[in-house]
Amino acid sequence: MSRDSFDRELQEIKRNLFQVTGEVRKNLTASVRYLEKRDMQGASIIIESDEMINQKCLEIEEQCLNIIATQQPVATDLRLLFSILQISTEIERIGDYAKGIARISLKIGPGKLIKPLIDIPRMEEIAGQMLDDAIRAFAEDDEQAARTIPARDLQIDVLYNQVHRELITFIMEKPSSIEQTMMLDWVAHNLERVGERVINICERVIFTVTGVSVDLN
Repeated sequence: MSRDSFDRELQEIKRNLFQVTGEVRKNLTASVRYLEKRDMQGASIIIESDEMINQKCLEIEEQCLNIIATQQPVATDLRLLFSILQISTEIERIGDYAKGIARISLKIGPGKLIKPLIDIPRMEEIAGQMLDDAIRAFAEDDEQAARTIPARDLQIDVLYNQVHRELITFIMEKPSSIEQTMMLDWVAHNLERVGERVINICERVIFTVTGVSVDLN
């Protein structure tokens, strides 16, 4: 395979990664919006679409492994391919978190939530923007951006702790709300985990650019 052909195949893999990331990003935002609106149909659509996301991530993995097995990529190409494999896995897991939120929405049912959602949508907004910026850093080989993004995860952690404390207080005041309260706490937990996954992506960006493994947590 000529270098031009090899580069075209690499670019196709990257395009596929960007596409599935966009779909996961959309699902993440929609999962929280449907939870707020009590949109059961929308939540069901997210759950159904996750299988397609899983399949696309599997195709990316197969593309990467095929090019590694059949070609002779140089060290920088190998770093890129291994990073794509890892990032694809992180994206798939973020998709699972969005699906998990949609499932929780269905479990709660169409009835009114025990309280308006304030901090949970904010958590999603921050986590989603972090994901956007991390993928942009990967696309642009922007090591410095990848190093600055993880600091925003602290905001998610603060909000998560705030949500957790508030829900515990709610249970103490109204014990009958415990089931829904625990499910909302799990929603916040899923969003907190998204931030951790994005940090992992940032670490892969740095590895791709520099060849050095770092721990940004």
